[in-house]
Amino acid sequence: KKNQSENIKKLVGELQVKNIKAANTHNKGYRPWGFYVSIIEDKRWQVKIIHVNPGAQLSLQMHHHRSEHWIVVTGTALVEINESKKLLSENESIYIPLGCKHRLSNPGKLDLILIEVQSGSYLGEDDIYRFKDDYGR
Repeated sequence: KKNQSENIKKLVGELQVKNIKAANTHNKGYRPWGFYVSIIEDKRWQVKIIHVNPGAQLSLQMHHHRSEHWIVVTGTALVEINESKKLLSENESIYIPLGCKHRLSNPGKLDLILIEVQSGSYLGEDDIYRFKDDYGR
């Protein structure tokens, strides 16, 4: 309630004491290509919703510590894995093995929404090695 807003600092402090991640981070991350929302995670796996804007693409990248599985929910995905390209439609999926060079693109005119399941020994956003990036990262 608005009249209890002074309690937010105390509540965040209680979350930090209990080591609850939401006290220090937000589950939605904005990127130049769109955004992601972290839905649920454990020590060795994580589930995200990935939203890619029409005509946008993620960097050509690889991960040293995780593999990924993508399931298209809405739109069309162009997936590049080690020089091979595949077009995916709604309700289709693909597996990205650990260490593979890969890229996700939205070649369509509608938003691309997919579910990403990450699995591995480390799931941090800093486990991205970029080979090419449209946004200079």
